Amino acid sequence: MSTFGTAFRVTTFGESHCASIGAIIDGCPPGLQLSPADIQVQLNRRRPGQSDLTTPRNEKDAVLLQSGLEHGVTLGTPIGLLIRNEDQRPHDYSETDLYPRPSHADFTYLEKYGVKASSGGGRSSARETAARVAAGAIAERYLKLAHGIEIIAFVSSVGKIHIPVAAVSSSEDDENDDAVEPLSDEFRKLLASISREEVDKHPTRCPHFETAERMKKRIVRAKEALDSIGGTVTCVIRNLPSGLGEPVFDKFEAKLAHAMLSIPATKGFEIGSGFRGAEVPGSKHNDAFVRRADGSLGTETNWSGGVQGGITNREDVYFRVGFKPPATISQAQATAQYDGTPGSLAARGRHDPCVVPRAIPIVEAMASMVVMDLLLIQKSRQAAASLLPPITTLPATMVMPPKV
Repeated sequence: MSTFGTAFRVTTFGESHCASIGAIIDGCPPGLQLSPADIQVQLNRRRPGQSDLTTPRNEKDAVLLQSGLEHGVTLGTPIGLLIRNEDQRPHDYSETDLYPRPSHADFTYLEKYGVKASSGGGRSSARETAARVAAGAIAERYLKLAHGIEIIAFVSSVGKIHIPVAAVSSSEDDENDDAVEPLSDEFRKLLASISREEVDKHPTRCPHFETAERMKKRIVRAKEALDSIGGTVTCVIRNLPSGLGEPVFDKFEAKLAHAMLSIPATKGFEIGSGFRGAEVPGSKHNDAFVRRADGSLGTETNWSGGVQGGITNREDVYFRVGFKPPATISQAQATAQYDGTPGSLAARGRHDPCVVPRAIPIVEAMASMVVMDLLLIQKSRQAAASLLPPITTLPATMVMPPKV
């Protein structure tokens, strides 16, 4: 389906080479001050042609708000937005009349629907994500103004080049399979304080300068070879309230995974300790509770990634998303036509040699939609419960004890 969310519902429309793309956003609360500029700032971070590391397709991605607000204030009714496609070159894709591009969606869309867009990948193209970014910017503005929630993503790897994450293990026993390498203090500080301004200082959107320079060289090398390279994006969500997430099937991390893996070119998702957590015993991995300075309960390591039992626990949520190398490359590849006839294909379309720098606002947008949706659900539950007479007959073990 092309709709995401329950209380905050986003429907996107449009193909990569049609007249326009856009979104309908239903469930945005009334009274939110909103202008095109609030949305455009994120669209500008996603748009093509930002540097020599991205596709040269030149789209302004100017957002046009069609409905749902007056005098800069949301009405609570559906918000319609439109983004025109201006720099189209359908002739660049004439080879796909005969050949399904390797690792692309040409073949599977044709198998599923019996018909496909004639050029540019249609709905499977990353062009569709501009509408998501616009919708996510609306959710993000509400979250920031109403709850002070911050969502920051950055590039954490390109190819085999990774930003430093783990602390150096203090164990000298290489055979000790219970050894744990926790997050370094430097990386913890990065998650706690990173800003979008810092992320955007380098064209790779990696906030670790030495690593960013190595990433840039790797992307340029792929581009010069008419090839592509993948990478990962790490995202942190700060100032989240506790209680978000709908067990058992709509757990917070399950909704995040759903959202992230709906982004084109994604191949993996992990939250908190992720796959590293599968390598250590429970005695090392369990996240002890501690009393915070304000008297609230917190966790010692946050290896849980801010989520326990599918519900947020007030700690920062952090997760990582893996992106494969872009499928469209200009290098000749041995493949087969739709009828199975062997041949060679060299795509002529403009493409990113690495998608992760431009994926940053897309990851932030999808995270914003997840948080917005689950927060509105939880707030509606709390509002409904608050109308009932107070219950004083429950045993102490069933309620949260008062702070000391």
